[in-house]
Amino acid sequence: MLLEEQKVEKDWRYNPIGKIKHFTRIKTSKEFNGVYNRSTKTWHTPYFVLFYQRSNEYKVGFVASKKIGNAVHRNRAKRLLRAHFIENIDQLKRGSYVLVAKPALLNESYSVTRKAYLHALKKCTAFLQN
Repeated sequence: MLLEEQKVEKDWRYNPIGKIKHFTRIKTSKEFNGVYNRSTKTWHTPYFVLFYQRSNEYKVGFVASKKIGNAVHRNRAKRLLRAHFIENIDQLKRGSYVLVAKPALLNESYSVTRKAYLHALKKCTAFLQN
């Protein structure tokens, strides 16, 4: 294996799943409540709610309540939100992000929800340059 190929394999930017390791996961309800209560920007779409709190750390959390449906539907909703997040991870400012899924997320196409996600990031001023 060439030296360049080894470098590409170890670099997190070339592994879409590994990109999220750049961020710390928000896991406890105390952390989620902290972002909910102290978020500097909040944006509602028909598909999800984005909470953004400026900070020096990179943190992210994905939420799908039982209103979404059974476990299969909740996991799919979180996977969709995670995919949108990973796709634009290099363009995001430092801070804590919580994405809360809504039931309409599962009934809409990926491209439509992606447009809503990008619009929400712009409105929350979470992009590095815009």
